[in-house]
Amino acid sequence: MLSVRPPHTTFSHPLIWPRRGRLGLAAAPLCVSAVATASAPETAALPGSVSFPILVNGCTGNMGLSVAEAAALRGLHLVPVSFSSREKVDRTIQVGQTDIQIYGPSAREDVLSSVIDEFPDVIVVDYTAPDSVNSNADLYCKLGLPFVMGTTGGNKQLLHKSVQDSKNYALISPQMGKQVVAFVAAMKIMAEQFPGAFSGYHLEVLESHQAGKRDTSGTAKDVIACFEKLGVSYDMNRMVKIRDPEQQLEMVGVPEEHIDGHAFHLYHLTSPDDSVSFEFQHNVCGRSIYAEGTIDAAIFLHRKVQSKDSKRIYDMDDVLREGYMQ
Repeated sequence: MLSVRPPHTTFSHPLIWPRRGRLGLAAAPLCVSAVATASAPETAALPGSVSFPILVNGCTGNMGLSVAEAAALRGLHLVPVSFSSREKVDRTIQVGQTDIQIYGPSAREDVLSSVIDEFPDVIVVDYTAPDSVNSNADLYCKLGLPFVMGTTGGNKQLLHKSVQDSKNYALISPQMGKQVVAFVAAMKIMAEQFPGAFSGYHLEVLESHQAGKRDTSGTAKDVIACFEKLGVSYDMNRMVKIRDPEQQLEMVGVPEEHIDGHAFHLYHLTSPDDSVSFEFQHNVCGRSIYAEGTIDAAIFLHRKVQSKDSKRIYDMDDVLREGYMQ
């Protein structure tokens, strides 16, 4: 959402989410939400679509489970293994008609080696934890496993270096929501074509996510980088990160049913004399937008591997450009 406030309107208290519609009228938050539940029937692949083995690492988490459910609904073959950060694990998770066995971290290499023997064209999707990003990627590269990295955090430079050195295939993106990716891409274009357009403007950034998200929003970092190219000076330590459910309900306006799964972002710009202000806002309720985008990414990467494409590292911009979306 882009809104322009009337002149001489100042930014509200930094913890109060200024939700406004056209002409400054109060408006409910816009939520992008669709539902794909574990109880939904497993369907066959769509006509003309592909079907291949997919291993979702992180099925014990909400995001990984959502991706596994989306994979089943899209007709992909779920590999019946996943991994946990805990060593002593004795459980299975049912997704559609597949019982997924959960293994501890010490079993990763042996189990993945067996998976490669049985499913040589498997694609791995990673939704684990920020401190596992680089070690997991190193293992995927060592074994030659193409992977989609949806987990945020870790050392991005080392991540790309691991893929480059191993000549493995990987799609790396901190944001899998296709429409949000398109918004960020548009911001990048604006920053490239109109550098300095917002010179002197003051920027306030607020982001709200479920309490379990420990790291700073990668999307917010990307958008802030665009504003910096547009001439805005910003200290990342000033970003307001809201993780408290009470504040999310009362100040941000997150619907109660989505407290455990949402991503609200607000970027507010004010001119040096406070006579002009801009707001850029994108609010997501639920996880389906990310799960669906992740499956599109996996299908895209599978096709690149099968075609032996010379390029090895991709992101969601590549997926959008080639139209691999359903």
